[in-house]
Amino acid sequence: MLRPASKSRTYGIAGTVTAALLALALSGCGSSSDGTGGDGPTTAAPATTPAAAKDKGPVCVGKASADGLHVLRGGGFRLPGGGGVQYDSATADGTTRTATLREGASYADGQKQRTVKAGQQITVSGHAYTVGQICSYRVVLEPRDAKDRAALAAAPTSLKSKGGAADDGLCFTTNPSVLAAAAQGFPARGSELSLLRNGGVKTFPTGLSLTVSYVDTATGTAGVGANCAGIPVAVYQDVRAGDTVEFAGVLFKVSGLAEDVVRLTRTSA
Repeated sequence: MLRPASKSRTYGIAGTVTAALLALALSGCGSSSDGTGGDGPTTAAPATTPAAAKDKGPVCVGKASADGLHVLRGGGFRLPGGGGVQYDSATADGTTRTATLREGASYADGQKQRTVKAGQQITVSGHAYTVGQICSYRVVLEPRDAKDRAALAAAPTSLKSKGGAADDGLCFTTNPSVLAAAAQGFPARGSELSLLRNGGVKTFPTGLSLTVSYVDTATGTAGVGANCAGIPVAVYQDVRAGDTVEFAGVLFKVSGLAEDVVRLTRTSA
């Protein structure tokens, strides 16, 4: 089980106050940018944030396996058989990197947490995993049980999003067909994805939705959140131009920040 750890954070999951602020913000956003009115991220940074120190790196430690599940920074992942895990915070000193994980797919007070390093074996919600890779933007967990690997790789009955927990098979999966479908919803490699501040929710065919919670041009930082199957799957706070973020298995580099927009350039296939 995950044990309690220090409350000190470099990047943290927003608590109940932040969630309330975002709920108020989203209530005034209207519909999604594509007119579907999809659910937006339910946890993100407040409208303003103090300047954060630049991450000292390295960007990643360890190696990501093909059957590893990706827990994105600030967000959660529903695990096979119930339960979940969140990438709560990161620490890097220029040589190595650690991550603090919380037990549970979404934030709640009193959740157990622990700090881990690449290569470490852990137990989450009664299931065994190896921490394969820790990056500034994700943690890759490798299931140690063949049944868990099979459950994560199982094909859903449909690639069409239905909303809420019905999309678990589209949002929390290692299935190649699902990941390929999600990747096709984004601009091609080398192209830009523009996310507007206060521009509503940007939704994608496999149930993912993205939103910008704030842009601070004075510090050159922004907050970008993602939601899928009713779970905040990523809350990237204080990202800067040049930082890497990930959504649905696809990597992007923050290529520009302006008062009303965050531009992401796709860097992976």
